[in-house]
Formats: sequence, structure tokens, C-alpha cells
Amino acid sequence: MKKVLLLAVVLLLALAACGGGDEEADTIKLGGIHDLTGPTSDVSTPYADGIRDYVKFVNENGGIDGRELEFMSQDYAYAVDQAEQLYSQYTSKDIVGFQGWGTGDTEALRGRVAEDKIPFMSASYSAALADTGEAPYNFLVGTTYSDQFIVAMQHAKENGASTVVLMHHDSPFGTSPLEDGQAWAAANGMEVIAIPMPGGTSDFTAQLTQVADAGAEYIIVQNVSSPASTLAKDIDRLGMDVQLVCLNWCSDELFVELSGDAAEGVISASPFAFTNSGAALIEDEIRPYAESVDKDLDAMGVHYVQGWVTMRLMVDAVRDVVANGDEVTGEAIRAALEGFSDYSTGDVTTPLTFTSSDHAGNKALRLYQVKDGQYEQLTDYIEAGN
Repeated sequence: MKKVLLLAVVLLLALAACGGGDEEADTIKLGGIHDLTGPTSDVSTPYADGIRDYVKFVNENGGIDGRELEFMSQDYAYAVDQAEQLYSQYTSKDIVGFQGWGTGDTEALRGRVAEDKIPFMSASYSAALADTGEAPYNFLVGTTYSDQFIVAMQHAKENGASTVVLMHHDSPFGTSPLEDGQAWAAANGMEVIAIPMPGGTSDFTAQLTQVADAGAEYIIVQNVSSPASTLAKDIDRLGMDVQLVCLNWCSDELFVELSGDAAEGVISASPFAFTNSGAALIEDEIRPYAESVDKDLDAMGVHYVQGWVTMRLMVDAVRDVVANGDEVTGEAIRAALEGFSDYSTGDVTTPLTFTSSDHAGNKALRLYQVKDGQYEQLTDYIEAGN
């Protein structure tokens, strides 16, 4: 009887070694959160679709050296406490990378991310997240909000403006570029006035009265598409002679659709190429995949492309780790990312470079302008000056 039990144990161990646990061990686990029902869901939903579809694209094409990606994610409705809870849930399941979303939750999690040694990319481009001393495992794919704001102000200054208004989401995301922007403005003889855009506002006449009283020539918007479109229509309705500039999260096709004729002439400071740009990655990889699953890339828009590119960057770092024969860990993925120099996104962004002392991989953006309902490129890549 003892011999039979011993033989059974040996057989079970052999089966585990030869495949009983291989499927679990060979899966590369990543976690993430999305705002699918909260105040930024209009832009987060296509971004989330881009992330998830890239995972499907990789798995449908053999995974990473035969290993599948497992991406675990949920809606957190833009609630920081829910983000923290989901992060804990996924780290307990041995994830090696995380895809976040908002500024408030990404900044709240950066200390835990550093302790857990989990490479973290999110849709927040807060300059605070590029500080490798405070956030050694956070990596930024988009140009920082501060640099976006400064580039927009540079354009305003070049066109004769002396006073600009930052109209912003009433949150850490909204105020993220303000301090750096004010410092740049003070050093360059300009004035910045900040005006919050309370959630749910359907008429910005009161805020625009403040803009008119200040004599501002430019309004720069740090908000998402829906409130920005309401603002554009109010500017048009009031007949105001002011230039509207959208930063990343209202620089999209949804803004144009919702704004209608009021979108004409609006300038976009966008780190990412639009779907009509002809960028190589869009035409050679993203659009063919979208068509293969009966999705309209142009309807999903630039934020879908952002999500795709962000997950692609993380997965390419994993590819490097696997190709080197190393164990796939957060530390190994971080090291791989810090070795990326002039990483190509197929002209969706400027080439990305990360180092051990600088995780803001994207230092430039292009300006676009809405003409006949389409974004047309206005400039080549511009960096924020001193």
C-alpha cells in the first residue's frame, strides 16, 4: 500500500513538472483599471478598448514566444479608493505590470507601485509621475501635461497673446499643469488665470465672463471632450474673439463631433497622431486589426490609438525580457524600458526614450487645427522651451 501511494505521489509530481501547472506558469499576467462609467468615461472607454485589443492582437499572433498575456481589468468609475482596492486585488495575483488611468489614482498609487516593483503606465501625464525618485516604476508615454500647457502658451505668445486662461477639470488631473505653466508664464512675461470647470456644468457663461473681464486672448483646456465641447459652443454662441486650445484629453474626434461648427479653428496640442494622419503604425497594424474584428477605427479615434500604443510599449519590454532568457518580473521589465532609446511608435508619437533617471519618454507634440471637421497638422514636433 505504501508503495502504491509513493508511486501516485511521484506520478503527480511528474505530471505537474511536465504540464500540469505549465499553463498557469507560462501566462504573463498584467492588471489594469478603466473609467467606463465615471466622469472621464467618454475618453477612457476607447482608450481601454485599445489596451484590451492589443492584448488580443498579441495572443492571436502567438503571444510572446508562445506565452499568452492575461490582462485582468475592471471599471473603477474614477474613484481613487476603488483604484487602490483593484490594484491590491491584482497584485495578489502575481501581475508583473499595470495599466492605470487617472491622475489622482496614479499619484496615490505610486508609492505602493514602487514598493511592489510593478511597472505602471497610465493615461495620466502628470509631470510628478516622471520623478524617478518619487515614482521609480511609473513610465509616461504622452508628453507631460506641463509641457503640453507650455507648448500651447508658446504658440499663444508667438501669436501676440499676453494673457491665457487655463480652464480645467476640477481635480488633480485638471490642475496638474498649472504650477509649471504659471512659472513659465512669469518667466516669459505672460499671465495665467486658472478657472475650474465644475462637473456637470451645462453652461459656461459665468466662467467665460471671467475670461472676457481678464482680457485673455487664449483659453487652454485641460479637460475631457464633453465639457470642452460645451465650452466651445458657448464661446461660439457668445461671439467671443478668443482662441481655444485643447490639450490631450479633449484633442479628439469626439470633441469635433459634439462641438459641430463651433469646433472650426480650435487648436489641438496632441502628443498622439490622429487616425487620419497616415502614421505607419496606424495603417500597418492598428487599422488592419480593427477591420479584422469589424471595428471602425476612425469612430474609435485617437484615444483607442493611445491605449494600443501604451500597452504595446509595455508588452515590447516584456518581449525583451523573454528574448534575453530572463524571468519576467517587474524589475526586469523596468530595466528593459530604461534601455529603450528612440523607441519607435510608428510616428504615432515622437520616438520615446527612457533612462534610469528620466521616465518621461515623450518630450514633444504637434499642434493641429480643426478645418472642415477634420484635424489638420499645423506644426511639426515642438518641445517645451524654458
